Amino acid sequence: MDNFFVRYYVGHQGKFGHEFLEFEFHPNGKLVYKNNSEYKNDTMIRKECYVSEAVMNELKLIIEDSEITKEDDHLWPIPDRVGKQELEIVLGDEHICFATKKIGSMMDVNESKDPDGLRSFYYLVQDLKCFVFSLISLHFKIQPI
Repeated sequence: MDNFFVRYYVGHQGKFGHEFLEFEFHPNGKLVYKNNSEYKNDTMIRKECYVSEAVMNELKLIIEDSEITKEDDHLWPIPDRVGKQELEIVLGDEHICFATKKIGSMMDVNESKDPDGLRSFYYLVQDLKCFVFSLISLHFKIQPI
């Protein structure tokens, strides 16, 4: 898995400071998870673990099946004060980075200038979040928000 890396970030700057969720999968199987909120003086949750080659292969399959590498974010809504999402993927010789605003619902997707591409992004992000939350809860028995 030498040329495979995934990073997802979603966050905003608000009255409780910089609130965000971020996770990264490194080529060596290292998963880094960060969740920051200062609401009611919460502190950042930061967890790191190593996942097996089988887990990395499944992650790669999820990304390949989504066909996200065929998409382009130039028609997607730009990040705004409500927040932004970023997805970076290195898959073999391909290195792609997407940035868009926080997506509140499928209505945001359907009203965009590229609903098909943004829909691929939206569903992939949902799949990746579920995947990561499952891995984190298995490893650390915490409930992500």
